[in-house]
Amino acid sequence: MLKLHFCDQSQPERWLTEDSLTLGSAADAALRVQGGGVSAEHARIEQEGGHYYLSDCGSEKGTYVNGERIGSRYQLRAGDVLRLGMVELALSDPNKREQPIKQPALWSLQVMKGAEQGKKFPLKGSLTFGRSVKCDMSFDDPQLSRRHAEFFLRDGLLEVKDLGSANGILLNQKKVATAALQSGDLVQMGEVLLLVIGPKTQAQQAVDEDATLFMKASELPKPIAKPVTAGRVEVAQPQTVAEPQAGLPLLPLVLAVVGVGALLAWWLLAA
Repeated sequence: MLKLHFCDQSQPERWLTEDSLTLGSAADAALRVQGGGVSAEHARIEQEGGHYYLSDCGSEKGTYVNGERIGSRYQLRAGDVLRLGMVELALSDPNKREQPIKQPALWSLQVMKGAEQGKKFPLKGSLTFGRSVKCDMSFDDPQLSRRHAEFFLRDGLLEVKDLGSANGILLNQKKVATAALQSGDLVQMGEVLLLVIGPKTQAQQAVDEDATLFMKASELPKPIAKPVTAGRVEVAQPQTVAEPQAGLPLLPLVLAVVGVGALLAWWLLAA
């Protein structure tokens, strides 16, 4: 028995026990799937003889398995990744030992305008784009060159390169020869408009060696207080230790004591 997982873990897992299970955004759907591009009655999973079959119910954006658009009676197996609109679900068989789940590609290109509108092209290495049927992404568009451009991964980031096309590449309405792409970018070549889907990335800010360094207020030395007088600021002078004053001379003190004694002796004799 297979189990259905929401890749973004927005909803709990679901065992596929029913003979027929309708998936869609309608409130009365057997399995309600809410997300961008999901039709009210999007797809149906049917179980027959121990096997599971997936059919698209005429949805607007289509139903995909492992990146390929399917029609009806597509046999499902453990490890498959389903996509309804922008919602991805994975199938697993917990009864099988160490059954891996196929992980969706981190980067993909979705056709927003042109032939095969709504189709999503997963990208795990590189994809060639052009009018030639030998290209990975082939479109019958007279404005495209036979080999128009190439999408490729470099250090986990997606880039696009013009292969010498006649009409060039527009990235967010600006012409480029080669460029690094970010999730949400729009790439137009001829009449084909592609949406870049991938992980959110941020460019690392380079460290400027000449940048001014700021210190916390608590780390700054405390300023020395200066006495303030009206109309001017006086600079505090360094304090000096006063030297001890010299004592009174010893000789005059002795003479004074002797003189007092002599006067006292004379007064006693006279009496």
